[in-house]
Amino acid sequence: MKPRFLVLVIFLISTHLQMNAQQAQNGHYATVNGLKMYYEIHGKGMPLVLLHGGGSTIESNYGRVLPDLAKTHQVIAVELQAHGHTPDIDRPLSFEQDADDVAALLKQLHIEKADIMGFSNGATTSLQIAIRHPQLVNKLVLASTLYKRDGMADGFFKGMEQATLDQMPQPLKDAYLEANPDPKGLDAMFHRDVARMVSFKDISDELIKNIQAPALVINGDKEAIKAEHAFALSRILPHGQLTILPGGHGDYIGEICAPDKNSKIPLLVVGMINEFLQQ
Repeated sequence: MKPRFLVLVIFLISTHLQMNAQQAQNGHYATVNGLKMYYEIHGKGMPLVLLHGGGSTIESNYGRVLPDLAKTHQVIAVELQAHGHTPDIDRPLSFEQDADDVAALLKQLHIEKADIMGFSNGATTSLQIAIRHPQLVNKLVLASTLYKRDGMADGFFKGMEQATLDQMPQPLKDAYLEANPDPKGLDAMFHRDVARMVSFKDISDELIKNIQAPALVINGDKEAIKAEHAFALSRILPHGQLTILPGGHGDYIGEICAPDKNSKIPLLVVGMINEFLQQ
């Protein structure tokens, strides 16, 4: 084995071990509503809850921005039912149930109020937390948020009805198996998420209008959620702000499938989020 290649191998192994050690230090489990929920705590300050999207984990969604967010907040990053380290259980998967699970976790952690950030499905869950548990929410960061079926790109729901695991992006599969090396769990998560999206029902304007927490709505200009949908959400929310950024679904936070791994936009987004939360 050539010396340079050997050095590279040692470096990669060392980095992987450091990441696992950091996760072991910050990772915890809590039993909430019968679910063994995995969560991580990073940093100090005002609590900021991070909720991932469908088919995702903490690392695959927030790995790029979490360390910077933890410089100014106590980040509580959660893996929801059937995702990542959190196993599936025999009960329906819904945004409302996810919201109740997060609320129960915050109660266990004795957190009376927190900022909530969600991406994609996690953002829809964030809306449900604000609707069902408004007393817990200080501010909302809603990234690529679906609240009405017509907000998705044309043909999305028809395609979802025919979706197969083979179509799931490989980086998301790898991220799941890194957290839970069980192919059956991966398959269960995929079909759970597909079923939830196929049966998704609109959240009424009336419920959105009742959300009093200040909300920052973020969206890409070329992604699954229509920019017009994000604009409409920001106007229905009583205290909504809007940012549209270049790129696809989650590119602006450096989500694992983002094509440009060196983009500076995630750093810009962290700055915008910090400024919004500190106002």
